Amino acid sequence: MARKNLQKPSSSIYNYIMILIAIQVIIAALLIAAILMQMQGTGLSTSFGASGEFYRSKRSVEKLLIYATIVLSVLFAGMSVVLLLFPH
Repeated sequence: MARKNLQKPSSSIYNYIMILIAIQVIIAALLIAAILMQMQGTGLSTSFGASGEFYRSKRSVEKLLIYATIVLSVLFAGMSVVLLLFPH
């Protein structure tokens, strides 16, 4: 059986990978925060019988949260693909 000559990536590539992983963790935390801030009517008041549902029009902050969630989810997916393609 012939052994393939697999070269280990240089340490500079490992530095880039670590930076990309740190960026992905930050994006994941921001994505979680954006999703949790969008949740309405799921606080403790609903568990004690109060109905947390009421009509509200989408304000600019809510629209910004929706757009931020979309952008962050696309960035997270893109970073996952990029990290998948890097050699380990």
